[in-house]
Amino acid sequence: MVAKKPTIVIIGAGMAGVTAASKLYTATGFKDLFELFVVEGGSRIGGRINTSEFGGDRIEMGATWIHGIGGSPVHKIAQEIKALESEQPWECMDGSSDEPKTIAEGGSDVSPTVVDSISSLFKNLMDYAQGKQMLDESPEADSNGDVEYMKLGDEASGVCTSNGGHGKLSVGSFLRKGLDAYWVSKKSQEQLNGHGEWSRELLEEAIFAMHENTQRTYTSAGDLFTLDYSAESEYRMFPGEEITIAKGYLSIVQSLASVLPPGVIQLGKRVNKIEWQPETHVEMDHNGYDSRPVKLHFCDGSVMLADHVIVTVSLGVLKAAIHQDSGMFSPPLPRFKAEAISRLGFGVVNKLFLQLSSTHVTKGQDFSKFPFLQMVFHRPDSEFRVKKIPWWMRKTASLCPLYHKSSVLLAWFAGSEALELELLKDEEIINGVSETISSFLSRPYKKDKENSHSNELGNGHVNYDEEDSEVKIAKVLKSQWGSDPLFLGSYSYVAVGSSGEDLDTMAEPLPKFSSCNGAANATSPPSLQILFAGEATHRTHYSTTHGAYFSGLREANRLLQHYHHVGV
Repeated sequence: MVAKKPTIVIIGAGMAGVTAASKLYTATGFKDLFELFVVEGGSRIGGRINTSEFGGDRIEMGATWIHGIGGSPVHKIAQEIKALESEQPWECMDGSSDEPKTIAEGGSDVSPTVVDSISSLFKNLMDYAQGKQMLDESPEADSNGDVEYMKLGDEASGVCTSNGGHGKLSVGSFLRKGLDAYWVSKKSQEQLNGHGEWSRELLEEAIFAMHENTQRTYTSAGDLFTLDYSAESEYRMFPGEEITIAKGYLSIVQSLASVLPPGVIQLGKRVNKIEWQPETHVEMDHNGYDSRPVKLHFCDGSVMLADHVIVTVSLGVLKAAIHQDSGMFSPPLPRFKAEAISRLGFGVVNKLFLQLSSTHVTKGQDFSKFPFLQMVFHRPDSEFRVKKIPWWMRKTASLCPLYHKSSVLLAWFAGSEALELELLKDEEIINGVSETISSFLSRPYKKDKENSHSNELGNGHVNYDEEDSEVKIAKVLKSQWGSDPLFLGSYSYVAVGSSGEDLDTMAEPLPKFSSCNGAANATSPPSLQILFAGEATHRTHYSTTHGAYFSGLREANRLLQHYHHVGV
C-alpha cells in the first residue's frame, strides 16, 4: 500500500504563514509529495497587515513602513509587483519630511534651537544604544554648546540598575541617565522667556519625553523602562529610506498568496487546541501505518490531522495560551519554550485616523495649513497644564496629515493609552482630540507684544486666526490590536529580564530532540511536529514584516531540508 503524503498545516495567513506556504508550494516536486493547508482564524488574509480606506485615502491599520529599502525583501516584492506608485492617495506621510512644528501645550512655539539640541541628544543616545554608530563628538556639536555624546553614552550605559528589578539596564534608564549627564555638562538652569516659570530644563525634559513617546510606538514597549538595553544593539534595520507602499501593504501578502491554488488557504478556521506527541512512542492507525502526530481542533468542531504544523500566531496569543492555561497546546509547551514566551515583551500600538470637516475649508482655511505637529506636554505639576486635555492624549507625540493637503490626520498610541483608545466611543475621541488640538493651535498665554524676547522661542505663537483655531473633526477610525483575540497586541520587543536568546528559543521546533538524520525511529516521536514562525521568532528583525517574512522562509526551508535528508 502506498504511504500517505505528509501533510503540512500552517496556522495563520499573515506575512510569515503566507511566505512559508508560498515557498513550500513552489519548491521543486513539492506538489507531488505533500499536502499543504493554511488555516486562518479570521475572515481575511494579512494578519497584522491590514490595508483599508478612510476619507478617500488608502491607509494601513497595521504594518505601515518598509524599514529601509536596501536589501529588504518587502521592498523587492513591492518593486516587482509595481506597488510603490498609485493613482489613489495613500498614507505616504510626505508631510513628515517637512519641517515639523513643535509647539508647547498652550500654544507657544518652541525655539528650533532648543528642539534641535534635545532631538540631537536623543538620536545620538539611541544610536549609541542600538550600536549604529559611536556618539557624536563633532566640532560642530561642541561649538553649539552641545555635550560630548560619547561621554554621556559611557556614563549612562555604566548604570547597572533599572526599574525592571532584574539588575539589567533598560533603555528608559539609559536615556534618562543620558539626559541627566547632559544637564550636568551644560550646567545651565536659565529661565526661558515666554514660558513663565517653566525653566529651560523642564522644557528640555518635555521635548525629550516627546521623543521617548515616539520610541514607545517604534518598539511597542509601553514603558521604555521595560525595554532591555543590551538587546537593542542586536536589532538590525536595512539601510536607506523608510517608505510606505502606495498600493497598500496587503498587496505584498496577496502577491505571495497568488501562487497558491484555491482551497489551500481556509478562512474562518480558528484553532483552539493543538495535540502533539512529545513522548517516546508513536501511535498507529488501524491500517498499521504511523498516524499523523499532530491533531488540530477548530472552534467550529472540526479536526485536522497533520505531520507538521507551522504556528505563526502572535506572541500575544502564545502568552495567553501559557498564562491562562487555555489548553491550546496538549500537552502544554515544554518549560524552555513557555519561559521564553513569558519573558519576552509584547506591546500594543494603535493608530488613530481623523477626518477633518469640510466646513474647515469654507472658513478660508484649507487642509494644507494643518502642520506636522509635534506636541510638547507640560509636566503634571506645571501651572500651564491644560486640564481639558485627556490623559490618554498626553503621550501622543505627533499629529499630522497623511500627505500634503490631506484631510486625514494620523496619531499613534502605545501602551495603556493605546488600550484606553480601544475602549473609547468615537464621540469621546473626537472631543478629547479636539480639546488637545485647540490647546496647541491657539494663541499662547503671552502674546508677542508682551514678550520682549520672543525670538528665543520662535514667533511666539502659531499663525492661526482666533476664529479658525478650532479644528472640526468629522469622523474617526482606530485600530484595536490589543482587544482582537486573534492578536492580543501589536508586536514583540526584548523586555528587561529576557534576551535575544529567547527569540532564538521561540524559533526552536518541537519536539526538541530527534534522531541523527532527522527521521523518526522506534524510540522517538516524529520530528518537526510543531514549528514556529512570525516576527517574534527572529533574533535581529523582530517586530517587522520582513522579520516575519524571513521566519516563514526559515521554517519552510527547515521542512524541505528535513525531507531532503530522509529521502522523501
